[in-house]
Amino acid sequence: MIALVQRVTQARMQVAGATVGATATGLLLPACAEPADTEVQAGRLVVKLLTVCVFADNAGKMNHT
Repeated sequence: MIALVQRVTQARMQVAGATVGATATGLLLPACAEPADTEVQAGRLVVKLLTVCVFADNAGKMNHT
């Protein structure tokens, strides 16, 4: 199981040509689950994603703090 944290100015999710979700400036979190992944692994990934602290500095660059 893996996820990517990506800063976006806009994003949308389409299913069969219909938009099912959209956002303006924010974070996009695409994730991938394999058939062998467990609920325990999914829970650990969710905890990691919920505790990530990512902020832009004065120059507008993304930094961890």
